[in-house]
Amino acid sequence: MSRRMMVNDTFNSLTLQLEGLRIEETSVFPVFLFFFFSYMFIVILNVGIVVLVYIDKGLHQPMYLLFCNLPVNDIFGNSIVLPRLLSDLLKHPSELLISYYGCVLQAFSTHLFGTTSHTVLMIMAFDRYVAICNPLRYSAIMTNRMVMKLTISAWGVAFVLVGVLLGLTIRLNRCRTLITNPYCDNASLFKLSCESVVINNIYGLTFTVVLFTVSIGSIVLTYTKITLVCLRNKNKSLNSKALKTCSTHLVVYLIMLFCGILIITLHRFPQYSDQRKISAILFHIIPCSLNPIIYGVQFKEIKRFLSNIFRSRKV
Repeated sequence: MSRRMMVNDTFNSLTLQLEGLRIEETSVFPVFLFFFFSYMFIVILNVGIVVLVYIDKGLHQPMYLLFCNLPVNDIFGNSIVLPRLLSDLLKHPSELLISYYGCVLQAFSTHLFGTTSHTVLMIMAFDRYVAICNPLRYSAIMTNRMVMKLTISAWGVAFVLVGVLLGLTIRLNRCRTLITNPYCDNASLFKLSCESVVINNIYGLTFTVVLFTVSIGSIVLTYTKITLVCLRNKNKSLNSKALKTCSTHLVVYLIMLFCGILIITLHRFPQYSDQRKISAILFHIIPCSLNPIIYGVQFKEIKRFLSNIFRSRKV
């Protein structure tokens, strides 16, 4: 009788158990501080850049307006994961519970963050391509309307792709309640089901392959054309500026790409679950911490604006 009740409680249960991080008691406080200061660092820097671009009319250019999508996405992605993770670190493993609907929302938000990271970098690459390869037509092409279209496309495509991904998962009946991750994602959710997940695997694989192929393909094509233009152009000053901007963009993209591929790969090897958990968290922390630093150092207008603020305060 009790066994039957247990099965009924497990089947499509609305309360799920998070596995969390396996950390020794002596290490909980240092890890908590690391995640806390990482989150504060990400929020302060990214909010600061968005505010700078908003209040300084000199920064109301397509390049900076498109770039603002990146810090907004970074704040969004980390706010979904890190505050919850911080509170979970202070709880007993048996208390790491999350509602099913809350888990689905967190999984959706997490995948939206990851997908949007790709699409935003793609529209930023397009902006650099137009600026360097078609400088005379840049103002005519990159209008405010075009910036708005590119922004909506970057978020809209990600929203639809991730919506289908999670839609295929929530249709499944669940016979387990343990999320083998410190936070919810699609793979952890569909692993709760005892039904066939072939369709989920096919779509998930197709989704990943298409996203990475289009993302990598567009970046390679864009920068190949930019490189060719720079090689033909004898203006050293212009070439140097173009290479600095593009190398910055490329470094950010490669960091994000490496972190994403590492998580996807480790999901296929259950024996490396602890490494996968750490990688999943660092996927949010590392790129989002580096983005504002890398771009902030390269953007002369932002540095000039900051220096003017400090000078005015000294006066």
